[in-house]
Amino acid sequence: MYHKLIFIILILFVAASCAKKEEAYETKNKADPYKLYEEGFNSFSKGDYYYAEKKFSEAELNFKIVEFAAKSAIMSSYSLYGINFYSEALENLDRYLRKYPADKNIMYAHYLIAIIHYEQISDEKKDLKPLLEANKKIDFFVQEYPNSDYAMDLKFKKDLIQNQLAAKELYVAKYYISIQKWVPAINRLKNIIEDYEKTVFVEEALHRLVEINYYLGLEKEAKKYAKILGYNYNSSQWFEQSYKILNKDYKIKKKKVETKKESGFLNKILKKIK
Repeated sequence: MYHKLIFIILILFVAASCAKKEEAYETKNKADPYKLYEEGFNSFSKGDYYYAEKKFSEAELNFKIVEFAAKSAIMSSYSLYGINFYSEALENLDRYLRKYPADKNIMYAHYLIAIIHYEQISDEKKDLKPLLEANKKIDFFVQEYPNSDYAMDLKFKKDLIQNQLAAKELYVAKYYISIQKWVPAINRLKNIIEDYEKTVFVEEALHRLVEINYYLGLEKEAKKYAKILGYNYNSSQWFEQSYKILNKDYKIKKKKVETKKESGFLNKILKKIK
């Protein structure tokens, strides 16, 4: 019994000694978060976003001050965005929003999320998801931070998104027209008129409604859309084409192509060269 007790005490002593040595080793070899952040910032300034992201991530893990850890997380997210790692940047930003909900840079995180979705928008033939996500995030941001400088930028981008969404609707409508699916085509065209009335695609949408309804024998409906088109856009090519549908004898006037006349100043220069 006595020997057993001595053995237990010896084990506890060795364990305590090892723990102290391990703690001293960890303290000695613990990474300096300020140095890591500085390395990340220097790389970031040089445009080396890949290395910067690595250092900012390490700094976040080592900072005990929440404010500095949060700032490191934001910089890490922006670095990922800088090298077009959009999915990874969005994941990092979502984690940041959950982990640091009271951080002072929350507004910028939401702005960056909106920008990332916006920059993934391609043409109207491609995936609609980035368009819808960008539109949703911009609406959220403008509602939450209406008086910020970022809101002004996003409002401008919102107009471009509306045009893109209208273009998508028109693209799908034209596909339905090509296979003579008239009802879904009409519904898509009506969506443009009702939801995207400020876009450049409204004129063509109205003309297509004139075209389809006249083809289906719904002359009253065709005239209704032609009237709207004429009242709002009576000088456009689409109104002229719609007018031609309802008035077969009408001939569309060909516009004269005017050649640019050389200015007197330009003539003098040319003469000197000759």
